[in-house]
Amino acid sequence: MEKRTQIIANKKGSLIVIVGPTAVGKSEVAIELAKRIKGEIVSCDSRQVYKYLNIGTAKPTKEERKKIPHHLINIIEPDEEFNAFLYARRAHRAISRIHRKKKIPILVGGAGLYVRAVIDGIFPGAGKNKEIRKRLEKFSSNQLYKKLRKIDPLAASRLHPHDKVRIVRALEVYELTGQPVSTLQEISKGRKPNYDLTMIGLKRRREELYQRINQRVEKMIEEGLVKEVKGLLKKGFSKDLTALKGLGYKEIIGYLDGEYDLKEAIRLLKRNSRRFAKRQLTWFNQDKRIHWIEIRKENSASKVTSQIAKMLEC
Repeated sequence: MEKRTQIIANKKGSLIVIVGPTAVGKSEVAIELAKRIKGEIVSCDSRQVYKYLNIGTAKPTKEERKKIPHHLINIIEPDEEFNAFLYARRAHRAISRIHRKKKIPILVGGAGLYVRAVIDGIFPGAGKNKEIRKRLEKFSSNQLYKKLRKIDPLAASRLHPHDKVRIVRALEVYELTGQPVSTLQEISKGRKPNYDLTMIGLKRRREELYQRINQRVEKMIEEGLVKEVKGLLKKGFSKDLTALKGLGYKEIIGYLDGEYDLKEAIRLLKRNSRRFAKRQLTWFNQDKRIHWIEIRKENSASKVTSQIAKMLEC
């Protein structure tokens, strides 16, 4: 494996990508792999970038980050604007730094759009218009989605019908530029970075994955997720921020607002996490570059890492 490690490290633009649904075990495998091949991890998570959001985003522990360097964790405040384009720009810089150290960058995460932005490129945007957004946000997600399907069916096929934030953005771009956002994204692909990719996807049997998701949620509650959310609100961060509308935070905020009790908040978080995992798998299954490994209950991170190591030797 040492010889193969050197080949990868010396190959210009090498990048290993590990993706998969939430709670599948990406972090454990990535850390084990990084130890074996002298790698460093670039977190590809749309919420681990935020400071103070620790328990609800399942960030790697301080001990794990001491063992293996992690990049792009805790880099912005919860009220700072952030998107896939800004993430990709920072990710490219991190990957370049790792290459300069003669180490192997391992991009790890379940944020499909962020992964795509790094490996396939993404257009920088078309500016913003508050008036357009305000007008569009008056409509329901279903109404907006139907409109997007008419003007940009490709973009619509890539979005969940209830993902109002991204649907509004796609419609906003169309109104500002006169071109479908999918067209602009295709144009930008011509300027994508030229990485030598090895893409690994991790999955588990549905029942096992759902069990792990439920256990993760219970662990988050035990570790103090409610206290973490209370602390964020006490710091003055608005519950309407994008950072606090994500899994784990919106459900607890609903509980704190008196919409339901804690038991219901936990049930909703488990259910929403399972649905999120399903959407992640749907997204990644579309990418034929991904080599999938099914993790069995009895498999340790070490065994899965050995499978990946054999792939890299091919």
